[in-house]
Amino acid sequence: MFKVGDLAVYPAQGVGVIEAIENREIMGSRQRFYIMKIMGNGMRIMIPMDSAKSVGLREVVPVKEVPKIYAILRNKDITIDKQTWNKRYREYLEKIKTGSVYEVAKVLRDLFILKVDKNLSFGERKMMDTAKNLLVKEISVATKSDETKIEQDLKKIFTVQ
Repeated sequence: MFKVGDLAVYPAQGVGVIEAIENREIMGSRQRFYIMKIMGNGMRIMIPMDSAKSVGLREVVPVKEVPKIYAILRNKDITIDKQTWNKRYREYLEKIKTGSVYEVAKVLRDLFILKVDKNLSFGERKMMDTAKNLLVKEISVATKSDETKIEQDLKKIFTVQ
């Protein structure tokens, strides 16, 4: 249960602020909704309170979990499936849609590793940007750090030596 002013994460959209809790009538039934404003783009989302958990609305990752995210990003000792780019794209999209910060980190890491060996498709490049933006925003909120600092941290992790 969130309160007005709480920060929360909505899958594939990122960190937002609960601006209001409102009662609305939708198709003849009254429901309570969280009104959430996404920090990255200012978009407003109405989330039924009854299904908030099932759609993946969650709290921002605790600061003590941030090292685990960085560990996922640093783990380059993985094999990337050599499937077609569109099948890979669909898999990565599903991971991002879970809303799990750890899955988003895996997508970003995998795409960076893939980028070293080959050119990414337009969709993969766009997805890499999305994953990076989602991570930067959430980690900066969790650690109360500037987004530029988090971007520099990620750049250090992914700089090819």
